Amino acid sequence: MQFSKSTDYALHALFHLAYSESNQNVGVKELSSTLGVSESYLSKIMSKLRQDGIVRAVPGVKGGYELARTPEQITFFDVIQVIEGRQQMFECSNSKSQQHQLLANEGDGLEEQEQPKRNGCLIEQVMKGAEQRLYEYLQEKTIQFVVDEAIKRGWNPEANKK
Repeated sequence: MQFSKSTDYALHALFHLAYSESNQNVGVKELSSTLGVSESYLSKIMSKLRQDGIVRAVPGVKGGYELARTPEQITFFDVIQVIEGRQQMFECSNSKSQQHQLLANEGDGLEEQEQPKRNGCLIEQVMKGAEQRLYEYLQEKTIQFVVDEAIKRGWNPEANKK
């Protein structure tokens, strides 16, 4: 499993916006320079974030982007869903095989009360459980969390300005 570079750039851009001077907007040119990515590529990423209400576009000559929500309200999970999509990570595709029927505990001849829970394929249960834990973790982590941790490590946003 690997998240795309777009997710990486989106998270870094949001971190940069969270600590922009006096919460002023930041232009795509500055963001792309800071992140080392082309303006056109970053614009596509920022457009997705804007459409989902994570950032707001500020029009005009001195326009750019600003956070539409507070950094505490933007979770890693939100960003990943916007950039990567909202599909499940795992889907059991072997549902018609004999093995799947066995793992799903279908038709084993046991009385209803003797049967373990019938929640589908055991492999699917494990994978969906892992996916759920990952989602829960990513929902707990916010852009503000990263900003706070960076400050604890001695990061100074003013020292990083050009």
